[in-house]
Amino acid sequence: MRPRKTHNRHLPQRMYQVNRKRKNGQVWVSYIYRGTDGVDIQLGRDLTQARLKWAELESKAIPVDLKIMSGVFDRYKRDIIPKKSERTQKDNTAELRQLRPVFDQIPIDAITPSMIAAYRDKRTAKTRANREIALLSHVFNIAREWGLTNRENPCQGVRKNKETPRDYYANDVVWKAVYQKGEIELQEAMDLAYLTGQRPADVRLMRMEDVEGVYLRVGQGKTAKKIRILMEVDGQKNSLGLLIERIVARPKKLNSGYLIVNKSGKKVSERMLCQRWDDARSKAVAEAVANGDEGLAHKIAGFQFRDIRPKAASEILDLGDASRLLGHSKQETTKKIYVRVGAIANPTK
Repeated sequence: MRPRKTHNRHLPQRMYQVNRKRKNGQVWVSYIYRGTDGVDIQLGRDLTQARLKWAELESKAIPVDLKIMSGVFDRYKRDIIPKKSERTQKDNTAELRQLRPVFDQIPIDAITPSMIAAYRDKRTAKTRANREIALLSHVFNIAREWGLTNRENPCQGVRKNKETPRDYYANDVVWKAVYQKGEIELQEAMDLAYLTGQRPADVRLMRMEDVEGVYLRVGQGKTAKKIRILMEVDGQKNSLGLLIERIVARPKKLNSGYLIVNKSGKKVSERMLCQRWDDARSKAVAEAVANGDEGLAHKIAGFQFRDIRPKAASEILDLGDASRLLGHSKQETTKKIYVRVGAIANPTK
């Protein structure tokens, strides 16, 4: 058989890479299978899928490197994670970093439920272990779709660690202590997060164009759920309407279009918000310590920006209203995780 050209030597016999240069200068790459009869069969543009089709045409087993978890993880990271929300991408990348040292060199068909249970038990971060196993389960399901395995998902039926929802509630004293020490953009972010009940990332991305008539339109990044929050009642602006009016009226050097901006008018990034939060909280803790109130200082130190969302849910009397504002499909989720104060009850006498 005539020796292959250099650029096809990384491919199995009778499989070829086809490069076509487009008018814009980009190179279009695809793969073909050339049978003994000289007829070319298109294998597609994805190398992994092309190699699977090649193995099928050659009636050979799937190449070993495609069935090792490192290759499965690589493809999942390349093809699946980028399609998820920004926060989920960040979480999945961190979860893969934990999974890969343990599972990278194991064939996908060799992974058993007992191995996954052992991973669960060894991880000290129990809640994170649950998230990592959930990701591993999705990787297996996708690998089945890709034809890399026909086995049942070994994650199914593996017991998860018991999770205890965060139970921190920021009362008005704690809120005021941090709020008063914050810069104007932090105060506006706190107010907007509280009045809308949205996640920090969604609050930062709210724009002036999201104001539509009497509504503030919210698109949740994590769930892709859309909500319209009223800014007026009977023709009168409510607290949210007045807040947005105040935000829009604040003098700025430039107009970026975002609601939460710094004094120059630039969008407040996640890092900027964290820095302003940490600074305000540290000042509030120091003041409480200086006043001899160690208990308040400890309570303030535990306050996180993410606790504003459950504070909002906890302070809405109607569970249905709270659930709709937070964008939950089930009221039980709001009740179990986000409502952090007990029901009001009358005494016996």
